[in-house]
Amino acid sequence: MRPEVVLSEVTREDVARIADWLDDAEVSEMWFGRYTYDEPAHLGYEPRKMIDASPEEWDEVFTDPHHEPHRSIMAVRTVSGEHIGEVQLAIDEALGDAQLSILIGRKELWHRGYGTATVIASLDHVFRKIGLFRAWVDVPEYNASARDMFEHLGFIHEGTLRQSRPHDGARHNSVILGMLANEYARLSETINQGTHSV
Repeated sequence: MRPEVVLSEVTREDVARIADWLDDAEVSEMWFGRYTYDEPAHLGYEPRKMIDASPEEWDEVFTDPHHEPHRSIMAVRTVSGEHIGEVQLAIDEALGDAQLSILIGRKELWHRGYGTATVIASLDHVFRKIGLFRAWVDVPEYNASARDMFEHLGFIHEGTLRQSRPHDGARHNSVILGMLANEYARLSETINQGTHSV
């Protein structure tokens, strides 16, 4: 049975946890990778710097909706409230789409359904709460389990970015996978009816 997750506001304790998780090379490679100077990449903000950010700096990152594309950042929690990851949505309201970036930072929870549950919660947020038309992901080819998960949920391969990801001293392709609002409506219906094995 698929676990349930809750998307919620990010706290300073969450940010400190993210920073610690990203010190693990395996975790950072499954997130945004590493910069050429070998620091773990993290879009939208630098976790270590945000721990002690001023209230104004914090609000600019986590609550200011006025810059485009707007980056919405949410913590992923279990139903008992335990912080296990982060979701980022790069929202382009003019195009009606959002790029999803999902991290489950607790490695012992990988391959146990939490990623799938987080994708479904994120899609629900994108299509039902915000009312966008399209959601998409950019998955490096070396993360085969993530690609399998997205395709199993019904994401469609839309293109390939050639050698876009540095990894282990080489360049690797990544794939763009997308889902439209009407496709999510069908997925949601099959999940609710219990006919989709997620």
